[in-house]
Amino acid sequence: MKKRFLLMLLAALLLTSAIFAYSAVGETRRSTITIDREEYDRLQKYQKLDEVMQYIKAYYYKEPDADKMLDYAVQGMLAALGDPYTFYYDAKSWSDMWAEEEGEYTGIGIQLLGNYTDQTVKITRVFRDTPAEAVGMRKNDILIRVDDIEVTTETMDAAVNTMRGEVGGTVQVEVLRGEEHVTFDITRSAIHINNVDYLMMENNVGYVVLYQFSTDTLVNDFNAAMNALEKQGATSIILDLRDNPGGWVDDAVKVADRFLDSKLVVYSKMRFSSETDPQYTRSGSDNIPLVVLVNENSASSSEILTGALQDHNRATIIGTQTFGKGIMQYVLGLSDNKTGIQLTYCEYFTPKGRQVHEVGITPDIVVEMPEDMNYATLELGDMNDPQLRAAWDEAVKLTK
Repeated sequence: MKKRFLLMLLAALLLTSAIFAYSAVGETRRSTITIDREEYDRLQKYQKLDEVMQYIKAYYYKEPDADKMLDYAVQGMLAALGDPYTFYYDAKSWSDMWAEEEGEYTGIGIQLLGNYTDQTVKITRVFRDTPAEAVGMRKNDILIRVDDIEVTTETMDAAVNTMRGEVGGTVQVEVLRGEEHVTFDITRSAIHINNVDYLMMENNVGYVVLYQFSTDTLVNDFNAAMNALEKQGATSIILDLRDNPGGWVDDAVKVADRFLDSKLVVYSKMRFSSETDPQYTRSGSDNIPLVVLVNENSASSSEILTGALQDHNRATIIGTQTFGKGIMQYVLGLSDNKTGIQLTYCEYFTPKGRQVHEVGITPDIVVEMPEDMNYATLELGDMNDPQLRAAWDEAVKLTK
């Protein structure tokens, strides 16, 4: 859900009592602040952290970096939840995340998806005209090392931060391609993210690709693509969500707006409330016949959109079983205005109440991608793509 909150950190994290001492004019005086018992007990829980901090200040052989220690303490608290989708943004990663939201960032030009079953991190997209494309990185390469970081789902954020770095700097990246280890020395550059592509195919089939739901302009770009195709005479649409890892839920709902008239898109359940949070499209919709392409890398908001279109019989879903990320996260800015956290807060369900998390969405028509095409580089709309070919066949049928 696209929400930005200001979350007050435990401002008294290192406070172990309600008594504060200070010096004044040759004597020590004490000032007392009164707090209720509940607040006092809460602060007492963090006494161990303060105790360790005091030992470090008193005995560590070098001057400690208190801010860095606090960063790691927050990371540790979140890591203890055992949820790979809940994590801490330090100042740099927080800034980088919002830069990517605006469609620009510094890096090498790849999109990643972590598999939390086997801990692997797969490249799901290599952006056009980027350093990654230039050196020959490919979709479906498994990322195994970035400089000295061995990459797993637990270290993926650190690896991403390292790949971003400074423009002109170099980073060494190692991938596993089938049984072969391939190493690249890559020079970072400014990366422009295009999250929508489209073209007109034969028989007036419009083809729209949504790569991820994560830029401010995505919904406008999507509607502009749809308008352009319909103006060119499209009589059916293929919406390609393959390898789309998701992003902002609000954007998925707004894309659904194009096709669903006042319909439920998704609802969620939270631990501390029996109420659900249903989200609906507005009145008015486009009735053009629709086919949706998905695969094992279609996740999160992609699954929300796919599940809604399938439940309302609005589209034919083609491809392979989706990823199965059926939980939502808040992105919360912390009180220093420089850092933040991502925190899982609920599980979501399709309009018919189907569970998505760790299950995924089953297509209406299953079409596998041949193994020998796993690393193939296909041009937009290439009909050598068997899944796209099946979607085109279905789109033509829908107009007859």
